Amino acid sequence: MFPEDYDYFYSTIMKILITGFAGFVSQHFLSLLNTNEPGSKVLGIDKNKPDFNFSSFPHLSIAFENIDLLDKVATDKVLDDFKPEYILHLASVSSVAQSWLTPLETFVNNTTIFLNLVELVRINNNKCRILSVGSSEEFGEVAETDLPLTEEHPLKPLSPYAVARVSQEMLSKIYADGFALDIIMTRSFNHIGPGQKDIFVISSFAKQLVQLSKNKESKATLTTGNLSITRDFLDVRDVVRAYYLLFKKGRSGEVYNICSGNGILLSDIVSKMSEILNLAIETKINPDLFRPNENKKIIGSYQKIKNELGWQPEIPLDKSLGDIIRYWQVETK
Repeated sequence: MFPEDYDYFYSTIMKILITGFAGFVSQHFLSLLNTNEPGSKVLGIDKNKPDFNFSSFPHLSIAFENIDLLDKVATDKVLDDFKPEYILHLASVSSVAQSWLTPLETFVNNTTIFLNLVELVRINNNKCRILSVGSSEEFGEVAETDLPLTEEHPLKPLSPYAVARVSQEMLSKIYADGFALDIIMTRSFNHIGPGQKDIFVISSFAKQLVQLSKNKESKATLTTGNLSITRDFLDVRDVVRAYYLLFKKGRSGEVYNICSGNGILLSDIVSKMSEILNLAIETKINPDLFRPNENKKIIGSYQKIKNELGWQPEIPLDKSLGDIIRYWQVETK
């Protein structure tokens, strides 16, 4: 149940702080707000300046502050000045591969920044709802018989990134249960869509394949890592719709899987994108691109959020892949 004094959940205009504002998830959330919550006020904060145009969201009032969440003084000032009703916490080092190269930075920039944020909310008694975004990587290696994974499945993180995400979730529960902060948690499975950086696997494949198709080579070769793993991919536009519904109707202190409920081999993703581009492709496996302790197969269950909020995926995988390819066709001109 919502705390009695949180009447703003039913307002038609949102006043929302978005961390990790420069990322691609933020842009899609803004697009949803622009349609569903015209007149809303948005303050974005990020270490990096966003490269998108705020005029793309004409029905929102958007401001941006170039702030590192490790700077508690600057973060405190932002919270005090803006007084958000909602906080969408997207800021993170979100690449599993990168976390193996920089484990310390990954932990600090996932866990410590979140702790700084919620502690300031607690100290200042800010009345706001926080969405703490986690990851399916928290589950770790699972048996085939455990699939699809529910929220009750034990967490066994296998990478520095996953450990940081589990720590963030545990802190969320402590602050929700022990300090009565209004925090909702997600375990968001692999989300994909137009605008995602090419450090992520599907976007990387799409960019390379688009470039190969433009070269018109008779035998195009795509260099990849491990293609024998299965993942649950979900369109980012479905993801942000879930976040929006959680803000409006989710239960405080609860964790929700955000997933498609379907798994697909990475090799099949390559085949699907090659067909879209009408491209004959060969793959070359580069062992250097393999990750230590790779989870072999991850598929989630979204029954909890469906039962409670009526959310379920709407965008087919083939449409997502087509939109990603079209995005890179424009970007690589």
